[in-house]
Amino acid sequence: MRAGANVLPVLLLILLRRSDAVWLTLPASGNKCVSEEIHNNIVVLGDYAVISDAEDLNSLPTISTKVTSPFGNTLYHKENVLYGQFSFTTSEAGNYLACFWLDSHYAGHGEHLTVSIDWKTGIAAKDWESVARKEKLEGVELELAKLEEAVEAILDNLLYLKDREAEMRTMNEETNAQVAWFSIMSLGICILVSTAQLLHLKRYFQMKKLI
Repeated sequence: MRAGANVLPVLLLILLRRSDAVWLTLPASGNKCVSEEIHNNIVVLGDYAVISDAEDLNSLPTISTKVTSPFGNTLYHKENVLYGQFSFTTSEAGNYLACFWLDSHYAGHGEHLTVSIDWKTGIAAKDWESVARKEKLEGVELELAKLEEAVEAILDNLLYLKDREAEMRTMNEETNAQVAWFSIMSLGICILVSTAQLLHLKRYFQMKKLI
């Protein structure tokens, strides 16, 4: 019973830890990207900033940022910035991509830059302080609200995985059926070609009076 009682807090902790920041080292030319597969109707929040020990921020190279959907639609695009934030609600399931690169007047100068990105999805992107103030939740009530959101997120993920599995199974069955029909057609064509060759050879030998 104790192990079962710890499942939800552990799952909630795992979901919340998905908001840990990632550091990217941008090359002098080209870009660096991070991506995550997210299903439909999920809130996404991202904060990014150039990491540097320099006291004069005006001396830092600026970056450009672009976030795209699985179908290639641009959800966010900024240029000549040192930090920023993007947020959106997914309208399609798939791989969402956030790319960063040095601006053109800094690219190719041999400089490398580190960027921190804090990518949050689902309950990790929710402003729980605002929820607590609005609904007057505190202590155990707030934790129960978080657990309820975590359970709903887990259920949504399970349903999403189930749908993906069904799609993959259907695709495999269709592919297997197409391969089977192709094999039958190939065998039929081989039989027809072989029969035509035999008839042609038989006719040729009869004309030469060899048989």
